[in-house]
Amino acid sequence: MNEMIHQVEVTTAAPDAISPAEREARVQLAALYRALHAYGMTDLIYNHITLRVPGEPEHILLNPFGMLYKEITASSLYKIHLNGEQLYKPDDGYAINPAAYVIHTAVHAARPDAHCVIHTHSRAGSAVSAMACGLLPVSQHSHMFHGRIGYHDFSGPVVDLAQQAKLVEDLGDHDALIMRNHGLMVCGQTVAEAFFNIYWLESACRIQVDAMAAGELTMPSAEALEVSRTLFASIPNKGVREWAAVMRELERNDPSFRD
Repeated sequence: MNEMIHQVEVTTAAPDAISPAEREARVQLAALYRALHAYGMTDLIYNHITLRVPGEPEHILLNPFGMLYKEITASSLYKIHLNGEQLYKPDDGYAINPAAYVIHTAVHAARPDAHCVIHTHSRAGSAVSAMACGLLPVSQHSHMFHGRIGYHDFSGPVVDLAQQAKLVEDLGDHDALIMRNHGLMVCGQTVAEAFFNIYWLESACRIQVDAMAAGELTMPSAEALEVSRTLFASIPNKGVREWAAVMRELERNDPSFRD
């Protein structure tokens, strides 16, 4: 753990001029942080979302450890190499959450298609992560993940580089992972797709918790479940329309995420 923290705390190089592509990525990621705040998927200053810098596959953007999601702006995001080198560090007095480094660099390195990675400790997601049954197909929200979600057993807070191999093994080629007794993780090829995945996975967890508390569950037939699962899998451009609508709402309410 100490070796990993030292790796993250290397001397920061002077930042180069930010390209238009990186600038837009920063705006999109800051908006995603604000969106997760708006939809109740935050845990004070904890948790993290990362986004690969366009055209720079080994460089990612992530949040400073100490800011609330609703405070994140485009200029407040750190830029690091997957090896831990800090390429851009805002003069903010903060640092990087060691768990963010361990979890997100592992996924980005193992999955070239995972451009955006979200990790949450939401109440419902954490509750389902503690259920032996895992995510159940009790709602159509959950059907898109049926057979397409990994499970990762708890081995303590993810702050040790030795935990990376098992994490990426359990994620496999899925875009969603339930981290048992911990929380949720999703990835996507775009910010829109990652938001699509975390929004529906979180919704599925909330529905399951409510339904299990209310009484006996009714499950769909295997045939109906497969029809639903197949339909969701065929959706093109996952999250594009939803994310555009969320961006419009963020712009109306508080466009300061662009700063």
